[in-house]
Amino acid sequence: AADDDPSGIATYSQAGAKFGFHTLWTLAFTYPLMVAIQIVSARIGRVSGHGLATHIRHQYSRRVLHSIIFLLVTANTINIGADIAAMGDACTLLIGGDGSRYFALGFGLASLLLQIFIPYKRYVRILKWLTFALFAYIATAFVEAIPWRTVLHDFVLPRWSWQREYVTTLVAIFGTTISPYLFFWQSSQEVEELRRHRQKPLRDAPAHTALEAQSFQSINVDTVVGMGVSNIVAFFIMLSAAVTLHAHGVSDIQTSADAAAALRPLAGDAAFWLFTLGIIGTGLLSVPVLAGSAAYAVGGAFNWNSSLEHSFSEARPFYAVVAAATLIGTALCFSPINPMRALYWSAVINGVIAVPIMAIMMRMAVNARVMGEHRIGPWLHGLGWLATAVMALAVVAMAYFSL
Repeated sequence: AADDDPSGIATYSQAGAKFGFHTLWTLAFTYPLMVAIQIVSARIGRVSGHGLATHIRHQYSRRVLHSIIFLLVTANTINIGADIAAMGDACTLLIGGDGSRYFALGFGLASLLLQIFIPYKRYVRILKWLTFALFAYIATAFVEAIPWRTVLHDFVLPRWSWQREYVTTLVAIFGTTISPYLFFWQSSQEVEELRRHRQKPLRDAPAHTALEAQSFQSINVDTVVGMGVSNIVAFFIMLSAAVTLHAHGVSDIQTSADAAAALRPLAGDAAFWLFTLGIIGTGLLSVPVLAGSAAYAVGGAFNWNSSLEHSFSEARPFYAVVAAATLIGTALCFSPINPMRALYWSAVINGVIAVPIMAIMMRMAVNARVMGEHRIGPWLHGLGWLATAVMALAVVAMAYFSL
């Protein structure tokens, strides 16, 4: 659910506003690729009992490890800043005034304090309820009449264009839906599950047992449903922008708050409130995931005690990374740096590091030293490498059009 963060909402809104229904197909195309690469990530954690950063530390040079971790933390921190800024802007739209930076400061500090001082078992229950904010975007799409026949036609037979703006938008969508921070987060969460239930990694158990089948079924259902909800919500964000903004000639959308503001005169107060409250809800959901993902990566790289289940006193370096990423991201809201420009470079960094991380993951997933007898099968192997190839092509396209 955190994949539909405010910066993602901005990307999907831009696509719908600029190209109408002609980018909807990307969400069906990326779905199986997202599912495959997230399942690979989850299996590495559940089978080996370690997150991705730990395995990279064991199998690759320090230069490779530190470069990947540095770029990941940088991209996550910028993303946190953009998401918190969007939440501040959304709050200003709802309440009025010009205090968006101070609202952003409040959201950043509140998120940090909740992560550090509320045990994760309790905090995650709050975050789970916030996922309902995503359904606001499904409701928003139905505020106006939807020409479903045209939607279906353009979804199945979109008008492809080699124009720079269209290709750049496709690259942005791919980079938003297949994000490196989710790889580190999901593998680490599988390790957390093992600790929570006091289970041993599957690598220490024989293959083809009831425990393996149950674990893999749980991972598959979790990922298939979770990524499905993520892409369905993204579909409706794009659809609502196409039905309202694109249909009325509004195509210049820079942020998620811009999209919300533009909706009000076109689709009414109901759409505006739903869309804007969704930005705040998804922001509160995504900031802990971004900060936690950065902390898991750094903790695995330096062999720290890394777990959201631990108290602050038990894992101070880990929580220091959470705090640094959140506070620096919040501070970006007060800097002269353009948040959309920063988000662009965050997307560039994510795209660049996604490809080697995905390639490393695919090699891990068939490595007997990592997976024992639980290596991935042919279909998952093929889809995972296809996802890697698609991201590589997206990076090449991004570089070509940037130059």
